[in-house]
Amino acid sequence: MFVRTIHIKPVRAQETWKREGAEMSVIDQAVTALSEKLSGGFDGSVKFVIEGEGAVMVDGGGVRAADDADDADVTMTADADTFQDILAGALNPASAFMSGKLKLDGDMGTAMRLGSVLG
Repeated sequence: MFVRTIHIKPVRAQETWKREGAEMSVIDQAVTALSEKLSGGFDGSVKFVIEGEGAVMVDGGGVRAADDADDADVTMTADADTFQDILAGALNPASAFMSGKLKLDGDMGTAMRLGSVLG
């Protein structure tokens, strides 16, 4: 019997964020990805701080780039790779939190509601 082994290269989350012929900032990519996932809206406010890149705000008005003055029910902080892996479905938000890759400050219930939408 002949057995053939096929090696499949895993796709990194960053590769899924590339747009054909366009370079986008991490924040712009995050706004686009979150807008697609949250097309039905979100009841609550969440600020994603992407270390070294900036922040994204999710609230009843939609998804947008955030600034330091924006307050939210919960603030989630992670590096760009962790955030991209969560959005790509390669990393469960609860697992990221439990492993210390994702930090939360604020209302855990809001974070859990968003996690169920993203996951």
